[in-house]
Amino acid sequence: MPEPAAWRYQKIIRPMFDLPVVRRVFVNARVLTMVGDQVIESGFVEIENGKIKAVGAMSDLGSTDAQQIDCTGMTIMPGMINSHAHLAWDGVHDLARQSMDDAVEISAYKSASNMLKNLRAGVTLVRDLGMNKANFFAKQAIEQGIFPGPRLLICGEAIIQTGGHTYWCCREASGADEMRRAVREQVRGGADLIKIMACHDTLEFTDAELEAVIDESHRNGLPITAHATYNDCINRVAQFGVDCVEHGGSMTDDTIQILVDKKIPIVTTFAPLVMQANEEVARKFNIPEWKIEERKKAVANPSRYTGLVNAAKAGVPIAFGTDAGSPAVGHEIVAPELKFMVKIGVVTDNYAALRSATIVAARISQLDSKIGTLEAGKDADLIVIDGNPLADLDALERVQATYIAGKQMIGVGN
Repeated sequence: MPEPAAWRYQKIIRPMFDLPVVRRVFVNARVLTMVGDQVIESGFVEIENGKIKAVGAMSDLGSTDAQQIDCTGMTIMPGMINSHAHLAWDGVHDLARQSMDDAVEISAYKSASNMLKNLRAGVTLVRDLGMNKANFFAKQAIEQGIFPGPRLLICGEAIIQTGGHTYWCCREASGADEMRRAVREQVRGGADLIKIMACHDTLEFTDAELEAVIDESHRNGLPITAHATYNDCINRVAQFGVDCVEHGGSMTDDTIQILVDKKIPIVTTFAPLVMQANEEVARKFNIPEWKIEERKKAVANPSRYTGLVNAAKAGVPIAFGTDAGSPAVGHEIVAPELKFMVKIGVVTDNYAALRSATIVAARISQLDSKIGTLEAGKDADLIVIDGNPLADLDALERVQATYIAGKQMIGVGN
């Protein structure tokens, strides 16, 4: 394995911000374990030492001296995972201008604000796919106890060919050797995965460059994910060996079969379309009228999503991601993405949508042995919701408490 990032060698006498690991039992709750379609209508979840001690029906709850939290009328489920987000973008302003103009200190403040928004929205893990180098410092701040936030998986800087798509927030590189150097820089900084921008209007990277950036990622033990938005790009990166596709788009049956055979998942990101197609919302963010009309046509065109729907039906795992930080897509935006996934059919129902944000996402990040379901022995990452998201995904707007590894990050009852 690579050497740890330099900050991991720092001796921390004590964290600046810390919370106690609580011992509690939540009772009289609707419990969505995310184990298949399991629903415990009157259940309990007991947490101790940062882990889930027990889950079950109230009739199975034995005697305990743990503090009891009555959750009548509420739902308990695993904390959600946003598999595609950008903490240093504010969800309001132009992405290119933020990337080029924001001082590093402002990027840090934006990241801190968005970490709190994630916690309040019930998101307990964010897969940050880059905006310059800000995510390196966000992860350090959380893990060293400088500031509270969700778990983070970070890519450092996304890697792009020189002058390529979104070059203004990426690590530009030209040639195979420079691609390897770019990967190694992210590894040195503490990246958990590597991201490449594989296309925009045209395919990017030479074959030699693409082979090198993927090989170097795997040589360092890191998965690599690719921004890929149409068939030729998706097919190409899948053939070359990426581990995940971001966004997705039109796909032939042959491309879908490659994804199935290679077990390559897709993280869909519909929230920018959905939010910017909403006239009332979009105008508050100064989205141009032509863009609103363009987005409305895209949202209303079911053929646009045929490839993704067919991929899902063929067995390609589909995970929840919002592209949070895009204009009109704050880090608290959760339900609109999940509702649209159900509407177009990339997931079958509300429970499947919730699984895409929990156990499916945990599997994609190879964390399903620790999080993603409510099962005894797993880390106590869970959220308490006022209402029933199986009946109405908008209930996710009413997160009452968020716990990570048994620590209450937001909510009453401390």
